[in-house]
Amino acid sequence: MFAQAMLRPLLRTTRPQILPSNIQPRSFTTSTILRDSSSALPAKKPVGAFRGGLFGFLTGTIVAGSAVYYYILSEYRVSNEMLTEDIFALQAATQKLQTYIMELENKVDQLQKKK
Repeated sequence: MFAQAMLRPLLRTTRPQILPSNIQPRSFTTSTILRDSSSALPAKKPVGAFRGGLFGFLTGTIVAGSAVYYYILSEYRVSNEMLTEDIFALQAATQKLQTYIMELENKVDQLQKKK
């Protein structure tokens, strides 16, 4: 049964096909107009080594430049945030030192008043 299923397509192709008398088999020929037309597609102009190299160089330069720009921009943002944090820390330390100095001055003034 399996072998019969495998051979069935082969048997179909070897049998002669019987067509009705009013139908002619199709032939695979082209008309003379299409066969004789010698209008081929226009030849594509080659890009050339200089133009292709220049275009590739400019493309690579633009891609590399934009990558460097975004890298430097991200590094700038990180360093700017770190600098801002350091400035706030310095401001807080300065305020603490100022309040400490004011307390010491008040204590010295009180000691001088008592004498």
